[in-house]
Amino acid sequence: MLTNKKIVVIGGSRGTGLAIAKAFQNEAADVLVVARGPQSLADLTRDLPGVRTLLADMTDTATIEAVLHDAPDVVILAGGAAPPTQSVMEIDWDTFCTNWNTDVKASYLLTRHALTTPVKPGTLILFISSGAAIGGSPISGGYAGSKRMQMFLANYAQLASNRLGLGLRFLTLAPWRLMKDTGTGNSVVPKYATFMGVSEADFVAGMTQAQTKEDVADAVVSFANQWPAPEEGNVFIVSSDGIATESAMLKGAPFWVKR
Repeated sequence: MLTNKKIVVIGGSRGTGLAIAKAFQNEAADVLVVARGPQSLADLTRDLPGVRTLLADMTDTATIEAVLHDAPDVVILAGGAAPPTQSVMEIDWDTFCTNWNTDVKASYLLTRHALTTPVKPGTLILFISSGAAIGGSPISGGYAGSKRMQMFLANYAQLASNRLGLGLRFLTLAPWRLMKDTGTGNSVVPKYATFMGVSEADFVAGMTQAQTKEDVADAVVSFANQWPAPEEGNVFIVSSDGIATESAMLKGAPFWVKR
């Protein structure tokens, strides 16, 4: 179903984004990875021949314009800045706003351009958020709030698309737990273990329902295959148990299975 579909993965050269790019390549999709690290893009070109690349900054308006001008079927915003790893009293305002100036700015630019410039009806735009948007993150500055804002943006954008009859689909997917083998996980997990006064191994063991990068990638591919239906909402959580709406997750309801 995804053969030759145009898929853009912004921040797709490393970590979760790379897992998503690989999953779409396995579906025979036409994959474009956007990233600002020349070495990571060079490594990707070597390891995933056939995947197109674009060296660009996701917070640059020109980057968003170029991505949407190519009429993609799916755009995934998987990139973001590494969050601070200190208590709020130990950082200044600019550091606190790190993820607002990157993750949220890129989400905003993508949302606004999609709503104000003719974009192909049926286009799916998906933000990779974080479980921190639900549970908070006391040593990550404004990170949790920025990830919550991505959820709000998906809802706001869907409302605008529906009112304007644009036929666009906006979703947010939040991995439930930190993932050690990602940039964010590798920097935050040791800091949280220290913050909580436990060993790193014990901290990781305490993260129940922990998903993998591949679980996240599989969920994104499922969404690209026209699931879930619009009435099921715009904000979803993925864990080792599957995919759920936020309300279902917080109520402890059974997780959905892929259709």
